[in-house]
Amino acid sequence: MLKQFLNLKLSQKLSPQQIQLMKLIQLPTQAFEQRLLEEMNENPALEAGKEEEEYVKDEFETEDYDDYDEAESERIDAEEINIDDYLSNDDTPDYKTQTNNYSDDDEDHDAPFAAPISFHQDLINQLNTFILTEADREIAEFLVGSIDDMGYIRRSISDIVDDLAFTQAVYTDEKTVERLLHVIHELEPSGVGARDLQECLLLQLKHKTPTENIELATDIIENQFDAFTKKHYDKLLQKYNVSNDQLKKAIHEIEKLNPKPGGSFTGNNKITENVVPDFAIRIVEGKLELSLNGRNAPSLHVSRDYQEMLQTYKVSKDKSNQQKEAVQFIKQKLDSAKWFIDAIRQRQETLFVTMNAIMHYQEEFFLEGDETKLKPMILKDIADLVGLDISTISRVANSKYVETPYGTKLIKEFFSEAMKNDQGEDVSTLEIKKILQNVIEEEDKHKPLPDDQLAEILKEKGYPIARRTIAKYREQLDIPVARMRKKM
Repeated sequence: MLKQFLNLKLSQKLSPQQIQLMKLIQLPTQAFEQRLLEEMNENPALEAGKEEEEYVKDEFETEDYDDYDEAESERIDAEEINIDDYLSNDDTPDYKTQTNNYSDDDEDHDAPFAAPISFHQDLINQLNTFILTEADREIAEFLVGSIDDMGYIRRSISDIVDDLAFTQAVYTDEKTVERLLHVIHELEPSGVGARDLQECLLLQLKHKTPTENIELATDIIENQFDAFTKKHYDKLLQKYNVSNDQLKKAIHEIEKLNPKPGGSFTGNNKITENVVPDFAIRIVEGKLELSLNGRNAPSLHVSRDYQEMLQTYKVSKDKSNQQKEAVQFIKQKLDSAKWFIDAIRQRQETLFVTMNAIMHYQEEFFLEGDETKLKPMILKDIADLVGLDISTISRVANSKYVETPYGTKLIKEFFSEAMKNDQGEDVSTLEIKKILQNVIEEEDKHKPLPDDQLAEILKEKGYPIARRTIAKYREQLDIPVARMRKKM
């Protein structure tokens, strides 16, 4: 039996333009610049710089070109609109997308740069100094290729033997691979090719000049590694029957070793992110002053050439199909250029009003730089102030940086939940974390404070927090447990 139901459903869908605007808002300065270049390369109707002053009338803004009469009798001269020029995406002239601030007499002072060799290529170059048979060299190079960016070989010898057979058609045995692994262990940086942290530290110690401290450190790593990692210093003192000072010197030798030998290689391929502040906050005569990075406010305008082409079409009659296609292309590019300019303007306004609201909400912090003065602040607080959606505020906060008199900060770091102090007042979790960090920094490192004692200290300071909450905040601050903070 069929039944009919009437179901009303309220839904909200974003238009493609709104989605693109949200994506633009989310982009930090450097990514925005890249997006801007891409748009200018794709749309020749979008030009950089300010429009010439003598061109006062903006036909694109004031004229309606959405409709046209197919019955008009006159044709456009074919020379006026070259179809090939406008239907190709690959013919954008360079002058449309570049600015020229140099004269012909200026010299080119491009800074020279050195092309760095990779971490693995450096190891191969060192390997070439060893006298090896062709078969051994092939296995040794495969071992180098198995080293990860931190300098470790994290696969078993048996797996490497199998891979050599299946992928390289090299048939060998574990004994041969083990022998050639010892060759890899002679390469620099010391410790490279180790299969775990213990072996990595041992390799580095064995490359050092033997001393009493080095010998004790080697014995500790080789035979008492678990006790060392857990900082059971009393057990080590009893085991080796040495003084506190002797053990301290041996441990100091271990602490100087590099647990990630590959990570310290200056020619590796690690990417270093350069943070470009999207905003800057200055204190001028005791008041806060906010500015948006100028790279987020480019000067753009719609191409006059494209507007004139469209205007020429409007006064023409008897248009061919080919010419109509050209005009549709021109109109689409003009529409896209105008929308993009408007979207950038909206992006600028959204970024500025959002950061301005955050700045005034956290005014006390920005004036003094004291992190304990940060007020509890959630996304909804700022969304209510500026009249924007919470998701929009999130897009601004999660990817943008602000330069302050106290350093460059990620904006989302200013947001935090509220907790009650012993006076019943709302305080920021950031404030509590900062106080917890200060307490741990000031503790006696010979007798670090466990979480229950930290909870008692914060309670005495007016912050009644449970031990499990202390543990959570400590982990968020990347601070180890008391036993691991212990120093000799």
